[in-house]
Amino acid sequence: MALSVAIQMDPIGAVDIDADSTFRIALEAQARGHRLFYYTPDRLAYCEGRILARGWPIELRRKRGDHFSLGEECEVDLGDCDVVWLRQDPPFDMSYITNTHLLDMIHPETLVVNDPFWVRNYPEKLLVLNFPDLTPPTLIARDLRTIREFRARHGDIILKPLYGNGGAGVFRLDPNDRNLASLHELFAGISREPLIAQKFVPDVAKGDKRIILVNGEPVGAINRVPAAGETRSNMHVGGRPEKVGLTGRDREICAAIGPTLRDKGQIFVGIDVIGDWLTEINVTSPTGIQELERFDGTNTAARIWEVIEAKRAG
Repeated sequence: MALSVAIQMDPIGAVDIDADSTFRIALEAQARGHRLFYYTPDRLAYCEGRILARGWPIELRRKRGDHFSLGEECEVDLGDCDVVWLRQDPPFDMSYITNTHLLDMIHPETLVVNDPFWVRNYPEKLLVLNFPDLTPPTLIARDLRTIREFRARHGDIILKPLYGNGGAGVFRLDPNDRNLASLHELFAGISREPLIAQKFVPDVAKGDKRIILVNGEPVGAINRVPAAGETRSNMHVGGRPEKVGLTGRDREICAAIGPTLRDKGQIFVGIDVIGDWLTEINVTSPTGIQELERFDGTNTAARIWEVIEAKRAG
């Protein structure tokens, strides 16, 4: 069953073909005979009752420096597509939120992955709040006094922007650090959004585990180990991926959150686990499937497409 697939993503010319999850998902779709159309988020539009995108038919290949070819530029009514992938990277700002509203208008007649309504309502650092027994002590606040009191209770904390990504703006504040007020002033000058603080989990030195779930079921994990002298384990900032298995606690966490992800149409999700604690549930643009495939041969992209194809056939 050949599907017409539109992919909303950041410019494809800049992707790392050996690490980018969107590239791997699209390459798998092409191998399965699906037709691909590519456009960037700024080319999405509502026009007189239709959701349109201006972009290109695309062909992919795993050849560094020559990994794609574009067809003739055209405008597509996304309501005529079988599947639309929402794969632009954060920041999760008003532009991102507006795009989820527009894609909401064609879903589920056109299957949008992940479901844009719940991507909007369950961004990564907020969905975890539904599972307080699985997470380290967590605070979301903008008021400096409230953050100070949280730090006084827990001593050693991580402070970061609520809607940040890729490890940007992440700070560890131990009991001797005197920069909280300055950081609060800095963040307040950048945006009006709250901050998120969590009790520091020392196990991060051993790695921050990224567990991939497809339709609510875990398919595998990679461990991201921080570089020497770093608190952040994100691969964008030098974190080193390592092969790792799932523990009993990992499976317990997945069993607790899996039904919610499945019920809310979150087909491709990456969760972050440090030690025994769930820290994020990434639904906007999760990564890690290429590293997982290299480590243990798990073709996560194929599993994702099996779920999508079954939904389209149903």
